[in-house]
Amino acid sequence: MADRPKGYGFSREAGAKLDAKYMPDDENVVVAWMESILDERPPECGRKAFQAWLKDGIILCRLMDEIESGACKKYHDPITGANAAMRKIREMENISLFLKAVTEYGVSKTDLFQTVDLYENQNMAQVLTTLMQLSSHSMKKGYEGPNIGVKIADKNVRGHDEQTLREGRSVIGLQMGTNQVASQQGMTPYGLGRQIAPTK
Repeated sequence: MADRPKGYGFSREAGAKLDAKYMPDDENVVVAWMESILDERPPECGRKAFQAWLKDGIILCRLMDEIESGACKKYHDPITGANAAMRKIREMENISLFLKAVTEYGVSKTDLFQTVDLYENQNMAQVLTTLMQLSSHSMKKGYEGPNIGVKIADKNVRGHDEQTLREGRSVIGLQMGTNQVASQQGMTPYGLGRQIAPTK
């Protein structure tokens, strides 16, 4: 399934755009971060090797457990004797467990990848985005281990009293322009430029 054809027409164009978003530099940063936490890295570099490394979901669940203990409860270990269908179901369940744990941790649903994005190698750029967002949220939550990306800002809620809000309504914003400098006064001939020199 990982090498399924990209289709024709619009589907092929959409697939090509998703492929173009995948940056090997981002992959290197994410792999180095995961290696510093888990002491493990994919056997090779590249998109396919990265996808194969994460495909069963175990690495992702272990990563989440390292960041927040017990976040991925009871993920499935690989089953050597299981048939292909059962193995596929359990691998996809592991990925779903990781996504659920990441959502509960605070990562926005708009930053998450879908299970098929990883399992079928459809949108690996979104997988990288999710992992970077996980690192950013871990900084905000006080995780002491290695991090990448930027810390998510805290909310800065301001509480203004009614008097201050009323005063703000009467101020003309700069985007509205000004009536102090340029005017159409004295523009009698057609096509004459506006006189923007301030008058005294």
